Amino acid sequence: MREVILAALPALLTVALLLLATQPAYRTLIENGNGWTPYAYQGLTQDVQSYQVARLDPALSAAERQMRREVALSSAGNPAQFTMLAAVEARGDARLERVAALLRRDTPTSVAAASREAIRLTAQAGDLANETKVQYVQALEAMRRALIATALATGILSMLLTVRALLLWRTERERRARREARQREALSLASHELRRPLQSLLLASDLLRHADTPEQRQHLLGLIEDSATQLASRADLTRLQDLYLDVTLRLSRPDLRVLVQRVAGGRVTARVPGSPVPWAVDADRLRQILENLVENAVKYTSGPVELTLDMPGGQPEITVRDHGPGMPAELRERAFLPYERGPRGLTEGQGLGLSLVRRYARAHGGDVTLEDAPGGGTLVRLTLGEPPLVEQAGQARVRRGG
Repeated sequence: MREVILAALPALLTVALLLLATQPAYRTLIENGNGWTPYAYQGLTQDVQSYQVARLDPALSAAERQMRREVALSSAGNPAQFTMLAAVEARGDARLERVAALLRRDTPTSVAAASREAIRLTAQAGDLANETKVQYVQALEAMRRALIATALATGILSMLLTVRALLLWRTERERRARREARQREALSLASHELRRPLQSLLLASDLLRHADTPEQRQHLLGLIEDSATQLASRADLTRLQDLYLDVTLRLSRPDLRVLVQRVAGGRVTARVPGSPVPWAVDADRLRQILENLVENAVKYTSGPVELTLDMPGGQPEITVRDHGPGMPAELRERAFLPYERGPRGLTEGQGLGLSLVRRYARAHGGDVTLEDAPGGGTLVRLTLGEPPLVEQAGQARVRRGG
């Protein structure tokens, strides 16, 4: 409804301004007469003067003189034909009734006086006609100015409404572009995070075909089940925004030692405390953090990778240390940007792992940093704090931290 009113506003404004602009001229025409002229007064003067001349012309017959007298009397005795008579008589001393009275006396002196009275009355009518003409011109000039002002006002208003429509269109286009960019980002992150459990699932399925003992088959089936669970957790299309953009955590209090030890193996060793370390985290998201950190360390170095869980200050801290060439200080923050990757391809890669790691870490109330490891290599330090929780139906919704 608001948009309909705004669209109709120029037309409504135009009608209102035109009504106001034409009102003075309309009132002038109504009050002063539409196209008023003093022709009737001029005709009176001609009729009276014609009778006066007829009285002095011996060539005219008495009947002709009488006819001209009757014409003059008829003209002077019919006030209805004289428009705006009151206004004309108000402009001087001449009166129509006096002309008629003088004509009825029908003496040379009275007829001459009637002629003079008619001339003065016509002059008064001429003055009124001139004044009315000036009023017409002024009213029309005012109307012209008002019409110009109306055109300018409605033009400016139409331009402003057009600009507003363009701004709304651009805002909507930008909003749609941002929404589409977020959707692409979520899909890219989901694709990145699905790759790892899918590879594990394919590998375990292939090994299951060659398993010799029930124990091996049971172990591989466990791996397949775990990979399928991770796939379901990371590929819920109805929750991509909550999983990868706004980050909705599903908190529990697992033993962090189990999560850390799960990603150990091969070149990766884990060192954890001797007693349980329960902490409020989203176990699936923390597993993604650790897998990304360990995968990067293994990908970009060839030596051992050391994974450590400590509790300095009463809060969990997980470090991943490699023995590779390290990373220049000026490149460390860039490594957390989307579509950047490790030191061998920092400016040309399509990496998303560290970007997602920092997002998840900050959602848990902590952070992740890159440092030089003592003796060489890179040390990744992951801290976990208390997530800024908003309890909602058994979930903890956390706004994106980075």
